Amino acid sequence: MNAVLFVGHGSKDAEGNEEIRQFVGAIAKELQGPLVETCFLEFEKPNIRQGIDQCVAKGATQIAVVPITLFSAGHAKIHIPAAIDEAKLRHPSIRFNYGRPIGVHEQVLDILTSRLGAAGITEATLQEQGQELEETAILVVGRGSSDADANSDLFKISRLFWEKLKVKWVETAFIGVTAPLLEEGMERCLKLGARKVIILPYFLFTGVLIKRMESMLETFEERYPEHQFSLADYFGFHPKLRQILIERATEALQGEAKMNCDMCQYRIAAMEHIDHHHHDHDDHHHGHDDHDHDHDHHHGHDHHNHEHDHHDHDHDHNDHHHHDHPHVHNETDHDHSHDEEHDHDKQPVNNKTVASS
Repeated sequence: MNAVLFVGHGSKDAEGNEEIRQFVGAIAKELQGPLVETCFLEFEKPNIRQGIDQCVAKGATQIAVVPITLFSAGHAKIHIPAAIDEAKLRHPSIRFNYGRPIGVHEQVLDILTSRLGAAGITEATLQEQGQELEETAILVVGRGSSDADANSDLFKISRLFWEKLKVKWVETAFIGVTAPLLEEGMERCLKLGARKVIILPYFLFTGVLIKRMESMLETFEERYPEHQFSLADYFGFHPKLRQILIERATEALQGEAKMNCDMCQYRIAAMEHIDHHHHDHDDHHHGHDDHDHDHDHHHGHDHHNHEHDHHDHDHDHNDHHHHDHPHVHNETDHDHSHDEEHDHDKQPVNNKTVASS
């Protein structure tokens, strides 16, 4: 029996976790066939290990693991593949296929256009109110990562969005981890001459960070009373988001999805020194409150950038390594404390698998 296991990030905000469950429930009705389960990387149960075990207990013989993530950063590159490697040891008779994150996708631009339209800017208003909109800026705000690939993808999305709408300004910022932060992005929009700024969240579901943006919007309104600010909606239950994830699940079930880091020899070396940061077991709680803080390990190889980021912390632990050969690192510079709940694993990965290209 085929199963699809959707992996959400998870949040300390119960509303956000419930949105993911409802969203996956809607996708399950459209997939019509495979067993469909939901799990979370952190903050919520079941975790990915438990999700895989649930699929096996219900009779699955092939499991497509599909990340509900916007870009391929640390979770998609390292944590989820590591959990699959561990599952292969526990369930050697089960076939696992790993799906792709959402990534840079044409339908994502349609979702952004729809959310912007709800905030009052449509392609029609651009034509009708061209002069008035000359003073309007759109600020696309992402979660932020120490993964350069993921951050650059958001800038690419912003550029593609500008090409689609032809508004005067589409700027990019992040809520945490990396620059430019939201406040810096806002300052840039105002210095460019914008009288009105629409914040467009590049987020799948609600959570602590969306609510933080709502609070920051009030701050901007108080600080700049002569300007206008508004906050558009996040992706949420948009039907085109369902289409993208159904596409990703179908690819994975058919064995057509190929993740670069699942096929990369450097992922194995990377796992040697991040086993204690896994999200799939119940050994301990390691607090990070929908955090703005990444534990990242940059491996500057010829073809892949590996690190893993715990989204939404306010600081980074970065080890930058530039080599062109397999390597082992020693993690002695991670003295830190955390205040928020965060599930990690301490179980080591011994027999890691690498898919053939």
